[in-house]
Amino acid sequence: MKTLKTLFAGTACALAMTQGAAAQEVQLNLHQMLPPQAAVPQEILLPWIEKVEADSDGRIKIDHYPSMQLGGVPPELYDQAVDGLADIIWTVVGYTPGRFPSTEVFELPFMVEDPRAASCAYWKMYEKDMAETEFGDVKMLGTWVHGPGMFHTKNPVQTPEDLVGMKIRGGSRLVNQLLEAAGAEPVGMPVPAVSEGLSKGVIDGTTIPWEVTSALKVPELVSNHTEFEGPALYTLTFVMAMNKDVYDSMPEDLQKVIDDNSGLNFSVFAGGTQTDADAPARQVAVDLGNNIITVSEDETGPWRDLVQPIYDGWIADLEGKGLDGQALIDEAKSLMEGECKGATGAL
Repeated sequence: MKTLKTLFAGTACALAMTQGAAAQEVQLNLHQMLPPQAAVPQEILLPWIEKVEADSDGRIKIDHYPSMQLGGVPPELYDQAVDGLADIIWTVVGYTPGRFPSTEVFELPFMVEDPRAASCAYWKMYEKDMAETEFGDVKMLGTWVHGPGMFHTKNPVQTPEDLVGMKIRGGSRLVNQLLEAAGAEPVGMPVPAVSEGLSKGVIDGTTIPWEVTSALKVPELVSNHTEFEGPALYTLTFVMAMNKDVYDSMPEDLQKVIDDNSGLNFSVFAGGTQTDADAPARQVAVDLGNNIITVSEDETGPWRDLVQPIYDGWIADLEGKGLDGQALIDEAKSLMEGECKGATGAL
């Protein structure tokens, strides 16, 4: 009996170890540029990881690598997903200027007023216009935009003339065109480098939404913030993408877990969550007594005059690539003002 009990105990232990090993079938990593305390990882990426792990009953495990811990620089993130250097990435599309031209429709100045509606339209246009072309080399998980982009500067900015001579970090090529048109000097710089750029005087200001300012300590480094009523001065587009081969190698039921937590609903959730993080970050600047300038819709005339050539140039640029820029503008507006108006999403 003693021998049998020992045998049974050993068999049970071996079975438990086998079941434990089988419980975690897929090990993934998620690589991104921001520090772990920033709003995007805290309120979007980590909750998504937890949801996927829970929905898979622990069979999927995802390790989060913030701040480029797996190596490289932010503009390389998309290719890291393509090449399999990372399993999943989140990145700013504009870090590779001109590579994904259709997405820029949501980055045009004064194009987006409701980021949830824009994130919804972005996903729908991705599925229709971009899935098999510009993004055909990845498994797409989410597409979204951030809340209103704005200026954070050492000197006040109310009109385009106030930007003359300033060195301003721009987040995309269209933002840089806007800065050039106003007489500023655009400085290409991934968002994690903004704090050092401001503290060392490399730049006089930056264009980013409110939500990321607190993680980057921007309100402590500049004292002026310029926001716009109505449609945003600009927004940037994001993608969260997965290596195709890694996805294809997963069991079908675990692919379904990924699919169920990706797509339209997730994109709207992410865009809305990022936008909702603007208010607490803005309050940090208020509490510091910083100067918050609001440009009313009635005062945006000079700004809109400034950006009209950007629209014309963008449409001409896309025509040279065989794309109908005006049709993309019309499609995006129709979606944002129609079926995507009032869109909501949740994990």
